[in-house]
Amino acid sequence: MPVDLPPPNPAQLFPIAGVRIGVVQAGIRKADRKDLTVFLLDEGTSVGAAFTANRFCAAPVQVCQAHLAAGGQIRALLINTGNANAGTGADGLARARSTCEALAQRLGVSAQQVLPFSTGVIMEPLPSERIVAGLDTAIAAAGPAHWLDAAQGIMTTDTVPKAYGAQLPLGGRTVSITGISKGAGMIRPNMATMLGFIATDACIAPALLQPLARKLAQASFNRITVDGDTSTNDSLVLMASHQAGNLIIDSLDSADGQALYAGLLEVALKLAHAIVRDGEGATKFITVQVDGGANTEECSRVAYAIAHSPLVKTAFFASDPNLGRILAAVGYAGIADLDTDGIELFLDDVHVATRGGRNPAYQEADGQRVMRQSEIRVRVDLGRGHASHTVWTCDLSLDYVRINADYRS
Repeated sequence: MPVDLPPPNPAQLFPIAGVRIGVVQAGIRKADRKDLTVFLLDEGTSVGAAFTANRFCAAPVQVCQAHLAAGGQIRALLINTGNANAGTGADGLARARSTCEALAQRLGVSAQQVLPFSTGVIMEPLPSERIVAGLDTAIAAAGPAHWLDAAQGIMTTDTVPKAYGAQLPLGGRTVSITGISKGAGMIRPNMATMLGFIATDACIAPALLQPLARKLAQASFNRITVDGDTSTNDSLVLMASHQAGNLIIDSLDSADGQALYAGLLEVALKLAHAIVRDGEGATKFITVQVDGGANTEECSRVAYAIAHSPLVKTAFFASDPNLGRILAAVGYAGIADLDTDGIELFLDDVHVATRGGRNPAYQEADGQRVMRQSEIRVRVDLGRGHASHTVWTCDLSLDYVRINADYRS
């Protein structure tokens, strides 16, 4: 079961003018499940995206990057689950391109105006013929209110769909934002999550979409980890249909630009946190906050050393306050001149370690009390400066091993 993660509220998934979504069962890997999704974008919609830093990136990622680099207006997204089309070489590229061509032909646009996305098993040929066969039904089914269907249609080992929306006033107009994501394992995004799609009807200068997508990724999806593995297919897409009627936002530093960014970040953070809460086998949602660093980079290093440590994560699963494991992770995070006598460690409200050693006032019963919670904050103060960084992770349970041992069966 996910950690304190309710299912999406359909009433809070706002239709985005200019964006229609169709979801069908195409039998890509398993029968009787939604596995093919199309986003149809009105002319004038702007798109920005961020992709995995994994050098073994999937064929659809390569095709998306090429189509975006071509500079044309994106008119459709094509998403399948059940097959990642990664590690498939030239054949995978050809199959990804063929699905773009098939959708483009049906929409009367060019293939370069379609972005393909895949998630699922790596190193298996993409059943592109099944995708093509499902396109007519998906297009016919497309409508503006199908965000929950889309969230279900991109799931793999997720136990619940992940979808959130928000609305905010901008210049006397109401701007809507809705997003979906998927991911539960192979999560250590080095740009975004495995798959994430966020749309808004805000009027925003098209040139801002790409830097805005990267900024959102850095502040949300790039701060989560389940198992430390960066997927071959990570993709975050930001769409703006420009139909809300607000004055065009041409700077993220303006009052309206900051307000829009705050709204988008709210949705992105909820989607990112949902991935951790639904991490494969997770029983704890853990915030790792590192303060007092000389710079953000070293704070990030320490935070991820803690968040990735199998020893730390299994201790959290067992509710065992074996907290010396956290200090060990701080020590091997790669800060060559770290003065361990300056380290302070807190577990929620419990001061565990001071000056690099056990706090004389610390009682194990207090540590056990916090460790039994479903949500826990670990805070480390490095005593070196004023920088800070926060990441979110989960524990490592027996079910994680079972889920991944059985993934292809």
